[in-house]
Amino acid sequence: MTADIATQAQQETVTFTVNGKTMQGRRGDSLLKVLLHEGYDIPHLCYHEAVTAYGSCRLCLVEVKKGRKTKVTTSCNYPLMDGIEVTTNSEKIRKHRKVVFELLLAQVPNSPELQSMAAQYGVTDTRFEKKYQDCILCGLCERVCREVVGVNALGFMGRGVEKDVGAPFKQPSKTCIGCGACVYVCPVNCIKEEQLPTKRTIVRWERNLPMQTCKRCGYPFAPTYQLLQMQKQTGLPWEFFELCPDCRDVKD
Repeated sequence: MTADIATQAQQETVTFTVNGKTMQGRRGDSLLKVLLHEGYDIPHLCYHEAVTAYGSCRLCLVEVKKGRKTKVTTSCNYPLMDGIEVTTNSEKIRKHRKVVFELLLAQVPNSPELQSMAAQYGVTDTRFEKKYQDCILCGLCERVCREVVGVNALGFMGRGVEKDVGAPFKQPSKTCIGCGACVYVCPVNCIKEEQLPTKRTIVRWERNLPMQTCKRCGYPFAPTYQLLQMQKQTGLPWEFFELCPDCRDVKD
């Protein structure tokens, strides 16, 4: 059994190079995840290690040589494999990256977050016609809602220039639990949250939810619908969720 485990481990470990440096990693891992872990400067907007890679923003481009073929590819959804040679900052990559930044700036020209990132890579304006939207359609909000929260309150709709992300039929969401995960992961800060003592509002989805008040201290600490979802996922008794985290830590 020990020999089988050792053999399996060897099969999972691959050797590759990044900018001429030999490295090792686990077969199938996201190339971007590995590069970021090793400290390489790779811009990205649509990637988060908690959800499936989507490759929509196109910023994480690298050159990958496999055998005799070399191609420019997004690194977030490129699986790590044995023998590949990766180049992260070639002249070709810099040119492609600047075009991508310009396209994103044309789509969402008023995002301070995007402007700041683009400026770090030498892009301060765009030659393309500005559309003055606020969303880059990275899909992070949809993926975190579906894959992590498990609610499926959001989805893509439309095609081409009409493509958008939101609640079904662009109506106020009826399934959003107000957890704020979409607000947290949005890279251009276009999903706003408003917090009042008695309710939380996710503005973009037009979702207003009452806050659960702690049974012991009276502090409104989370949306009730979020706690109901957590109870469903964990199987814990509702009494556990009637107390805020601070009061749960206090022993009777």
